[in-house]
Amino acid sequence: MQTSKNVRPVQILLVEDNPGDVRLTIEALKEAKVLNKLTIVKDGIEALSLLRRQGQHARAVRPDLILLDLNLPRKDGREVLAEIKADDNLKHIPVVILTTSQDEQDVLKTYNLYANCYITKPVDLDQFITVVKSIEDFWLGIVVLPKNVKGDAV
Repeated sequence: MQTSKNVRPVQILLVEDNPGDVRLTIEALKEAKVLNKLTIVKDGIEALSLLRRQGQHARAVRPDLILLDLNLPRKDGREVLAEIKADDNLKHIPVVILTTSQDEQDVLKTYNLYANCYITKPVDLDQFITVVKSIEDFWLGIVVLPKNVKGDAV
């Protein structure tokens, strides 16, 4: 549900180490016809480097939305979430937990760390497309997101 006020592609950061889930997410975004610029990183350290525009990510565009897996190498998704929400320059970016974990402790812990929502990944492509379309409809069509306050690199 793209609206006229939302003319530029939505900047989405996908933090996911599983190549199959990355492909599934790309396919679901295409199927859902989400106008987006998807950036993919494979671990928590790289995600924070990109978000903080450090090193090779110095000119990175800050995302409008983060899709964050919990079980990541080098720095766990829970740690990444905690650092994002503790950082005044990043805490306004909505973080959608997109994970296979159905553990009630994971759900509770991530909400206590101020995750914006928690979604369990379906394994079926059609269901996954429905989930991604729901994310698009809600986060990119209904919710008013803050504009990036710090200038983005081109």
